Amino acid sequence: MDANSPEAFTGAMSRTSSLFPSLSPARSGASMAVASMLCVQLGLAASVGLIDDIGATGAAWLRLSWAAVLLLVIVRPRIRDYSREALWASTALGVATGGVTLLFMAAIARLPLGTASALEFLGPLGVAVVRSRGVGRAWALLAAAGVVCLTQPWTGDADPVGVGFALGAAVCWAAYILLTQRVGDAVSGLGGLAVSMPVAALVATLVAGPDVVDHLTPELLAMGLGLAILLPVVPFALELLALRRLTTGAFGTLMALEPAFALVIGFLVLSQVPNGLAVGGIVLVVAAGIGAERSGSRSAVPAAAQCPPPWSSRPDHDSDWVSR
Repeated sequence: MDANSPEAFTGAMSRTSSLFPSLSPARSGASMAVASMLCVQLGLAASVGLIDDIGATGAAWLRLSWAAVLLLVIVRPRIRDYSREALWASTALGVATGGVTLLFMAAIARLPLGTASALEFLGPLGVAVVRSRGVGRAWALLAAAGVVCLTQPWTGDADPVGVGFALGAAVCWAAYILLTQRVGDAVSGLGGLAVSMPVAALVATLVAGPDVVDHLTPELLAMGLGLAILLPVVPFALELLALRRLTTGAFGTLMALEPAFALVIGFLVLSQVPNGLAVGGIVLVVAAGIGAERSGSRSAVPAAAQCPPPWSSRPDHDSDWVSR
């Protein structure tokens, strides 16, 4: 089956949609985005021990490598089924994915999780401001005010190298959002991720792989496999599905919730205690996220979103997968 021929799936219902049968496209997309953010922050918090053993870039490399293996095994993509445009977009998405993962992991090795997440959010915020109109732009600016309260840049406590890494991750994240929507519209199921994730793993291998391989143990490999499921496999799949239902502006605004989640999880898991102004920032970004969800539905859900299960771009394997 051609991964770029959504007409082949006419009349088929997406199984992700069946998970949210009574929700509008905007609300189901927002639910997927929120679930993705929770997975990301839990995965980052759980990666702290791995960072201690093999470093930030080593942890990123191990997670991306396992994610590539998992998606290749589950989706089993066939390159001949992809159009040239879809293949190039998926490859570019892989480069952006590798960049945002490596740079953000380097940032949280030098900055508190909440601060790094808030700085990284400047990427989606830029997308939200540029791509939104009217009330959507107002929600983006409200989210920006909340992020300022979360980061409190005037304190001067942030490590400048860590800030540089976080800003680099912000640029990659903006590219990731735009490319994820393009790939999600062009390629059915998770076919796009099955190409982009191996590319991301290759980027990480070139940057960090040679310095990490000698330090790997069976325990670290097992830990990396578990973390790869939590981050990036599940959240990146959810984000691809969300961007089939939301505008990039609304999605970028919703990402303001991620620094808030980071602050909460940093407090609960890593004992990083926020001050009152940071808590006020959480209130602002939550309000902006709710507003974006209410006004961010795409005018039409692309045909690729109507394909059978999101974990496979090849529906001839659906019954086999379910039976397993």
